[in-house]
Amino acid sequence: MTLPARVTIGELAQRTGVATSALRFYEAQGLIGSDRTEGNQRRFNRSAIRRVSVIRAAQACGLSLDEISAALAALPSDRVPLKRDWARMSAAWQRQLDERIAGLQALREELTSCIGCGCLSLQNCKLVNRSDAAAGLGSGPRYLLGDDPPEVHVR
Repeated sequence: MTLPARVTIGELAQRTGVATSALRFYEAQGLIGSDRTEGNQRRFNRSAIRRVSVIRAAQACGLSLDEISAALAALPSDRVPLKRDWARMSAAWQRQLDERIAGLQALREELTSCIGCGCLSLQNCKLVNRSDAAAGLGSGPRYLLGDDPPEVHVR
């Protein structure tokens, strides 16, 4: 039995476990593509099944749609990702996960010391951002990223 080269959105949803609304969203974001029949029905290449599976795996790793889009852009849209394609993508994702894990561990250590003392001291707490003084240092949690808070003089 020969499998059809193209699948409907319902078949794609059934094969991937992804709602049709999500598939339409992925298509609108350019993550997957389809052609239209004369009756204006979507038809996806069978390779879309694997691409959606890659999207779901990437989302499970915490990647943003922009990061997923960049990874998929390196793949030909007319074929399934090969083992070497997956190895390249997952190696990059592993580096990103390692960076996130290190950041979360550092955050956990800072929270433990803060919660332990409970003081939220403006002189010692790395979580405080008094008068938005950290904004001049850049975006994000500047003190947790290693910037030193300014000296605070208590009267």
